[in-house]
Amino acid sequence: MLLGAGLGSLLPMGAVFGAEGAFPPGESLDALGRKKGLRFGNAIGISASGTRKGSRFHDAGYQALMAHECGVLVAENETKWQSLRPKPGEFRFGQADEMFAWARSKQMLVRGHTLIWQPPKWMPKWVNEYDFGAQPAKEAARLLTEHVSTVCRHYGTQISSYDVVNEAVDPKDGQLRSNVFTERLGKIEQLDLMFRLAREHAPHAQLVYNDYMSWGDGYNKHRDGVLKLLAEFRKRGTPVHALGLQSHIGSTEDGTEPEHSTAYQREWRKFLDEVTAMDYDLLITEFDVHDGHFKGDFAARDAAVASLTKGYLDLTLSYPRVHTLMTWGLADNASWLQDRYPREDGLPKRPCPYDAELRAKPMRTAIADALRAMPVRVAAKA
Repeated sequence: MLLGAGLGSLLPMGAVFGAEGAFPPGESLDALGRKKGLRFGNAIGISASGTRKGSRFHDAGYQALMAHECGVLVAENETKWQSLRPKPGEFRFGQADEMFAWARSKQMLVRGHTLIWQPPKWMPKWVNEYDFGAQPAKEAARLLTEHVSTVCRHYGTQISSYDVVNEAVDPKDGQLRSNVFTERLGKIEQLDLMFRLAREHAPHAQLVYNDYMSWGDGYNKHRDGVLKLLAEFRKRGTPVHALGLQSHIGSTEDGTEPEHSTAYQREWRKFLDEVTAMDYDLLITEFDVHDGHFKGDFAARDAAVASLTKGYLDLTLSYPRVHTLMTWGLADNASWLQDRYPREDGLPKRPCPYDAELRAKPMRTAIADALRAMPVRVAAKA
């Protein structure tokens, strides 16, 4: 009663309480999605130091929120090369294993992110400095095979969907990025190999190409490059099932996105039409709204974020080939955007459906409304 009185009118009647905050009454976001054939989930992580201090996963309130809303979990960083394989002969599965075991105890699905992150800056130092020897192409293929086979064998059927390749297209010119593997194998050849290895070692799993092209004007070249890559995959028979739409919208690296823009919507629909015409499924893999360009108090910003959320999701979820919606942080204080792109006014960002006290915001309502309004999904591609 004291907690309810303290929060006053912020809490809906019948709210469900976790270790902190209150969760809205009624159906979870995952339950709403499942009625139409979609699963809702979130990225969660352990602190960069590898300890429980500052770990979102070990925060009881945040963990309770995740259990309340989600049916899918993805590790924020713990299955990327930097964390998983800091040295050539060492795989550190402990952190991801702990999270995945908890997810299974809650009957959640698990996504794998990512078997390779293409830009060199996101690869471990040892990979960028690796000696590929007298037969560099052969050794590059061996190293990639070792990595994919070890990870997929370790997780078996626990992981139902893999981001096999992350961010292979350079947004500046739409061309494929270079790294130590492409330099030995060829750009498209290395990407093709990654998906074939994933198919061999995780034949049960959905295989996804994941990238951050968005619907703003600044992403024209990026979108064109992704379409070209997807077409080349189809030409080669590369076993790619779906395109992952990261969906970091709002104040992006390539500009800002207004609340309503018919031009953005028209270009985004054209892009999604071309992707699905190539027989790819879709996922929203990393959704959040960077509110750096929104002015005003929390209430004004929250309303603007909710409006942008609803517009983007209404359009994107109108495609029945979208089967998964993942947020990249459920609560504002868990968002990577706080530190990576701080606001000029020094105020905390409001990019997630819950605030730092785990109270539902208008963005949560916007997501729920979009899930209720979307059409029933078609069967996912096998």
